[in-house]
Amino acid sequence: MMNHKTLRAEKEINVRFSEVDSMGIVWHGNYATYFEDAREVFGRLYHLEYLYIFEKGYYAPLVDLQIRYKKAIRYNDRIKIVIEYQDSEAAKIIFNYQILHAETGELMATGQTTQVFLNPDYTLALQVPEFFNEWKRLNGII
Repeated sequence: MMNHKTLRAEKEINVRFSEVDSMGIVWHGNYATYFEDAREVFGRLYHLEYLYIFEKGYYAPLVDLQIRYKKAIRYNDRIKIVIEYQDSEAAKIIFNYQILHAETGELMATGQTTQVFLNPDYTLALQVPEFFNEWKRLNGII
């Protein structure tokens, strides 16, 4: 049975000139980078950094990335990326995202990423790694 405790983090950034296209709108590929920035903040906050996963003997590659664009983000906008952990009984890490205009709170985009666990020989871990179950226990998920 899954618990509904919310683990979330936020990161605010100013959109840089190098992130926009010729129309002054954030290029679609940069949304993945924004999600990555939020995952790093989440990892530091809840001790689920990439190096921690690696030290425990696993890799955690992204296998699914979904982005839903709601409104154009423009050069020099200040945005807030909100990341929230979504529990799963499977051996995967799922995050949901919202990108908000930091000043107005307007929803600019939503998304989701899914990561799986690979063993050191790059085979898929079919069981939830014990260190990840322990992480869930420490954070009140199970």
